Amino acid sequence: MATRIACFVARKYPRKSSNSPRFVRSFCSSQNGGGPVKDITSIPLSQPLPNFPQAKHAMINTHTYDTNVTTLDNGLKVASENKFGEFCTVGIAIDSGPRYESPFPSGIQHFLEKLAFSSTTEFASRDMILQELERHGGICDCQGSRDTLIYAVSAARKGLSSVVNLLSEVVLRPKLTEEEIREGAAAISFELEALNMRPDPEPLLMEIIHEAGYRNNTLGLPKICSEESLPLINRNIIMTYLKNCHDPSRMVLAGVGVEHNELVQMAEEYFGKKKPIWMEESGIIDASKHLDESLSQYTGGLVKVEKDLSNVSLGPTAMPELAHLVIGLESSSHKHDDFIAFCVLNMMMGGGGSFSAGGPGKGMFTRLYLNVLNKHHWMYNATAYNHAYADSGLFCIHASAHPTKMKELTSIIVKELVNTCSYVSENELNRAKTQLQSMLLMNLESRPVVFEDIARQVLANGCRRPPQWYYDEIGKITEEDIQRVAARMMNSKPAVAALGSLQFLPEYEEIQRGMINRDRRNARRFSLFR
Repeated sequence: MATRIACFVARKYPRKSSNSPRFVRSFCSSQNGGGPVKDITSIPLSQPLPNFPQAKHAMINTHTYDTNVTTLDNGLKVASENKFGEFCTVGIAIDSGPRYESPFPSGIQHFLEKLAFSSTTEFASRDMILQELERHGGICDCQGSRDTLIYAVSAARKGLSSVVNLLSEVVLRPKLTEEEIREGAAAISFELEALNMRPDPEPLLMEIIHEAGYRNNTLGLPKICSEESLPLINRNIIMTYLKNCHDPSRMVLAGVGVEHNELVQMAEEYFGKKKPIWMEESGIIDASKHLDESLSQYTGGLVKVEKDLSNVSLGPTAMPELAHLVIGLESSSHKHDDFIAFCVLNMMMGGGGSFSAGGPGKGMFTRLYLNVLNKHHWMYNATAYNHAYADSGLFCIHASAHPTKMKELTSIIVKELVNTCSYVSENELNRAKTQLQSMLLMNLESRPVVFEDIARQVLANGCRRPPQWYYDEIGKITEEDIQRVAARMMNSKPAVAALGSLQFLPEYEEIQRGMINRDRRNARRFSLFR
């Protein structure tokens, strides 16, 4: 039946395209001087067909866009990269975060995320801001990390002037009314309740492992506002923090899909001539409070949070009760020469959840999948992370299993950390480097990701290195580099974070002794885990 239908279609609609068998035979014969016919499909798509007229309107755009950086008189850095398209992404990256909050109640940046894009001196309410963005098909967002706060807007290019003006209002001239602060506190309170109820404890674990790694200083200060801090944060406290932190010299105005000179002119107009609101209301500023600019001090240590997780996930698809363990060691800052090697090591360790083998950052051939998840059916998660900051870094492995398996789980994770100093096969190294290179290039296909890459690099280094530089540096990493950075990492005191029912968790001193044992031959036989 299928053959008869195909014959009918061929008779009723004869093929006239260049893909017909007659064309292929004649084309190949003409290219070979009447000799043996060469299959046209053997010619790569990256090469034009020889002696075949090319469509004049089809041409490859070989133009590459460079990142331009200009520093204004007030210290504001303006960075941009033009890109074809009707839309652009523009935003402000600020050297701000919980690492600077030592003189203040913890959680101010968490408050700022909730209060972002609220009323300003020019826009009376959040609704007016959203209506202004709607006129240009725009969306906005504000996200913070431990050392950076980013306000970003994506909108049509023709609305660039309105977008930059809006960003200047949001960053420099927020009203921060009492009603908005109450609403922000309510939103944070609700979020804290949700965090304690959600099955995935990763945000809480990242808080705890940083607290363990940097005890009571800089990167160890809490990113999530606590219930105790909520009543302590008021308008005067926030304005004092903004006065110290939201200075143009600590900011980068970055844009993707915009003309650089145009962006610089708008930056001078809206960020150079406008005065911040805290200069007009200087009476509310507490002159005794300044940012903590000290360098981070890695300490290591143990933080345990006993918590009943037996009823966190309810319903017919409920997850089993789990206990969670994170073991971390000091790695390197993103400015250090070893940063790329730590990124490759992180990709080589990989891991993930036991429910699947794919996805970014893990895979069937990573060490944590092959040596942990694939061999121990009771292990529900084993994932490697590498957090890099301006002056330090934290390499850690998060693992989870039933509380009764915590002793075995700890033994396995310690062994994998110790084995990072051991033999690295050529295949696993090349696979990790290739995966990291592909992830780098694929992520940079997205305009918002390019914006964040530009903003963070210029904020940290004053310039932006092109993706090709990172691609090449990843390719240069050798087995000796991995072993060297792993040995350096193992010299630090372990940071341990645990969450759940922890009666079977080994003592911290036992974990530390297991990390000190570097003998590869005895790595499987730690005395503390016999």
